[in-house]
Amino acid sequence: MAREILVLRRLDHPNVLKLEGLVTSRMSCSLYLVFEYMEHDLAGLAARQGVKFTEPQIKCYMKQLLSGIEHCHNHGVLHRDIKGSNLLIDNEGILKIADFGLATFYDPDRKVPMTSRVVTLWYRPPELLLGATYYGAGVDLWSAGCILAELLAGKPIMPGRTEVEQLHKIFKLCGSPSEEYWKKSKLPNATLFKPQQPYKRCIVETFKDFPTSALPLIETLLSVDPDDRVTATAALNSEFFTTEPYACEPSSLPKYPPSKELDVKLRDEEARRQRGLGGKGNAVDGARKTRIRDRAGWAIPAPEANAENPANLDRWRAMTQANAKSKSEKFPPPHQDAAVGHPMDASHKGGLVSFGTSDTSFCSSTFDSKSSSIKSAGAIGGPSRRRKTNKDDPQMAPPRKFIRPFNPSSVALSMNLLFKGKSEVFGSRR
Repeated sequence: MAREILVLRRLDHPNVLKLEGLVTSRMSCSLYLVFEYMEHDLAGLAARQGVKFTEPQIKCYMKQLLSGIEHCHNHGVLHRDIKGSNLLIDNEGILKIADFGLATFYDPDRKVPMTSRVVTLWYRPPELLLGATYYGAGVDLWSAGCILAELLAGKPIMPGRTEVEQLHKIFKLCGSPSEEYWKKSKLPNATLFKPQQPYKRCIVETFKDFPTSALPLIETLLSVDPDDRVTATAALNSEFFTTEPYACEPSSLPKYPPSKELDVKLRDEEARRQRGLGGKGNAVDGARKTRIRDRAGWAIPAPEANAENPANLDRWRAMTQANAKSKSEKFPPPHQDAAVGHPMDASHKGGLVSFGTSDTSFCSSTFDSKSSSIKSAGAIGGPSRRRKTNKDDPQMAPPRKFIRPFNPSSVALSMNLLFKGKSEVFGSRR
């Protein structure tokens, strides 16, 4: 998470999701990133029933996507997980690249080994599937090419289930690499996945119904050799964006109800379930009615079936009250859980600033930026409890060993690490 914060602090662009602040809870010891709210993601929007993007709409979304990628690459950042569900859209039609959890810093002039276990499978370029550890901006541009073709086709173009199947789909559509590429790349998995017979490239034939201006851009973005892929800047200046119909303005895009990829999946599952029930009902209507009556009996059992011995009920109530008391001691109500907020603004250079009192579900702690300490609720005047010990009651069981409580002052130390340079925090790790 620390690297994600450092990456987001380096980026500032209308098409990159902005980090608004950091929030930490004193009791949960967790750090939360606060972002601006976005109503949609591109995957959820494209999967909605009745939604069909026009060519100007697709150009508008792709122009914003490539502009955001261009900004990332110009600032030495690889996203490494470009896909529809990570492209968020607000009600004004603005697209923003989100989820930099797999992002890393890179220098195009310095070759540093990086992991190949990145990018969601359907949008993963062939060099990563073949185990490449030296790569660059081409991995993001391959993903952008997959998204462009997906928007025009109305469905994912290479939905592989395994890495082997994904690589087979890539070779079948984009052609297998040349012998020269196999020799110069020296990829770890080349001997395992090299096809016995070469595949012919057939992008133009497969996507013959696409706009003619889009095919050259898809051809270059989906080049098997990453050296043949164009940059984001060159893609923005391609024929696809300079010919009619031009990209529409974001503000002129249609307004849609809020939609996320997860919502669409849930709706699809429910629709499949209903279709399955309907088909079975037509075949065996009488048996279905019987099963429904049986289920109703299970859902609302007869009162005597749930009858309990009064002594057992009393014991259960006593245990419930005891558990509730112990839980309330370990986890106080939200308004008693002091929290520290760290807003991310341009003038903020590393000093910690606390949120003022607001209508959040927890109250803010009193924070001293000089001493880097946080006053707890008890120190400010909150109620204190005296715990019974063995001396008070010799009949009590020996005291349990408790984990050392979280020290709020350590928040300041850990947060200061987040604002150091990446070389101080990570060294050469990738």
